[in-house]
Amino acid sequence: MKNTLISVALFCSLPAAAEVLQVENHGFMIKNTSSTAATPQQVYTALTENVDNWWPKDHSWWRGTFSIDPVAGGCFCEIAGDKQARHMQIAHVAPPVRLVMEGGLGPLQQMGISGALTWSITPSQNEDATQITLTYNVHGISPSGFEELASVVDRVQASQLQALADYVSAGHTATP
Repeated sequence: MKNTLISVALFCSLPAAAEVLQVENHGFMIKNTSSTAATPQQVYTALTENVDNWWPKDHSWWRGTFSIDPVAGGCFCEIAGDKQARHMQIAHVAPPVRLVMEGGLGPLQQMGISGALTWSITPSQNEDATQITLTYNVHGISPSGFEELASVVDRVQASQLQALADYVSAGHTATP
């Protein structure tokens, strides 16, 4: 029985594939993908309505409460008492296939480095799975260059994407 559960879990959420697509003097582009047996609507709902349940708390300012207001100009925010952070602003909403956010995550924000973070949600070719693609096109100035920073951000983004895929694959798709 235990082996069956492990096999089902592996089928339902495939590990995120991470890739640094491009690194230039003034930015970088990364792409991560993962698959889940959840539907595109279930993924989109978990992304926008349940972000606080799956976003890794070790990638937060204060281990606060996360929320996404999925409207143009809306906020991907974290609140912990009097402390508040707008991690990104919502730029494009096309449920259940795309959500684009703009800004700088984590230390990028304080470095004045920002970009477009795009969540693309598409049924796979065989339509029994959903592919989630997360791309981050980042621009700005980094005194030490972007090679190492791109690699770190890529790993962090892969873990965040995998957290979403694991969350929906475990059946957590309804609003709490």
